[in-house]
Amino acid sequence: MFQTLNEVEAWTKKWLPFGLKLGLERMEWLLEQLDHPERRLRVIHVGGTNGKGSTVSYINSILTEAGYDVGMFTSPALRTFNDRIVSSGKPIADDELIKTAEIVKPFVEALEQTEFGAPTEFEVITIMAIVYFAKVHPCDLVLFEVGLGGRYDSTNVVHPLLTIITNIGHDHMKQLGNTLKEIAYEKAGIIKQGVPLVTAAEGEAFEVIATVARQCQAKVYHYGHTFKSESDSPVTLGESFSIRTPHHHYQKIKLAMSGHHQVVNASLAIMAAEYLQMFYAFDIKEDEMKSGLEKAFWAGRFEKLSDAPLTILDGAHNLEGMEALVQTIQAHYPEHEVITLFATLKDKDNVAILKTLGRISKRIVVTGFENERAMAPQDVLPFIPDEIQGEVIDSWESALTSLQKEIKGKRLLLITGSLYFVTQVRAFYLSKN
Repeated sequence: MFQTLNEVEAWTKKWLPFGLKLGLERMEWLLEQLDHPERRLRVIHVGGTNGKGSTVSYINSILTEAGYDVGMFTSPALRTFNDRIVSSGKPIADDELIKTAEIVKPFVEALEQTEFGAPTEFEVITIMAIVYFAKVHPCDLVLFEVGLGGRYDSTNVVHPLLTIITNIGHDHMKQLGNTLKEIAYEKAGIIKQGVPLVTAAEGEAFEVIATVARQCQAKVYHYGHTFKSESDSPVTLGESFSIRTPHHHYQKIKLAMSGHHQVVNASLAIMAAEYLQMFYAFDIKEDEMKSGLEKAFWAGRFEKLSDAPLTILDGAHNLEGMEALVQTIQAHYPEHEVITLFATLKDKDNVAILKTLGRISKRIVVTGFENERAMAPQDVLPFIPDEIQGEVIDSWESALTSLQKEIKGKRLLLITGSLYFVTQVRAFYLSKN
């Protein structure tokens, strides 16, 4: 029996040493033992390289505004362990998390004794989310974000009403493949027979996805083709745009989150909401859709921590994410001198990421953070382009305090490089402010 949240968290983390294990056999065994709770859920399954969390946030906000009870399963947790499993806009309560863990615990531990072996930590948390939404707190709809890849991700046991693949970029190449085609094939593994797909993938990656969709007889709603958006004149903060779908023309849509990539993410959410209206009789009025989009927020995505000193937090951790961040800075703060506090993981394309970052930031302070995959600051330093001033401050807490004192006038402090790093900085900052 679990008595506290800390006991539950410690129990889930005990499976971490088993790492990444390909295959869905363990998840399927657990679901069978639990009498297939996944079959009770109405799900939208969201995969892709970047923009998954933001797209989930937009859909959640639209449906919440329309009066629906929405569940979300996302990763990583951005503040507390509970943050991964959310219903009605609130993280799972401690007592509900304990109750859910007690339901799955005997089955998880029995799995370890089978031919399939022990589950991973992410598999355990995924099974907890499925059981929670099926048995503890049923919702009108649940949004499941893919953890890594798609084909063998532990979330790929759900039976969705709709699948979304946001885009395809260069990330997790050790696990997914070195080319966009290979990565796209793994991401396309979440496409189900007869289940429509909404995507903003482009080029050769889209061709791979479209081929899989045809094989699965899955209708494709393709951003830029089936539905298109057009940005309005630049705004100080956030974005403003219009979008034409197969059934409607929405105008003067406002977003609180900044960057053209957020316009794309919001467009995917609009198409998903419209699909729910057309085929599942969801009652969503246009003003509810617009209001939901404007209220949507996703932590660590071009998030302004403070105005004075001006501090921006962004979880860009791959080349495409960094490109989107650079373009957003250029659009919204074109005259600012950008000083960057940067930390990263060992398995990222840090040469390309830092070269891209160097287009807007002429001073990059490299630091460390708590993660077994974190790259030592001294090892990152040689990757900084020669024309950029690079330096090391081992403690990010000290670096943050020191750098914020320098941010005055037309200066901006950018904190980026890893979603895990950004999560730690954000939690620290909010606890102090």
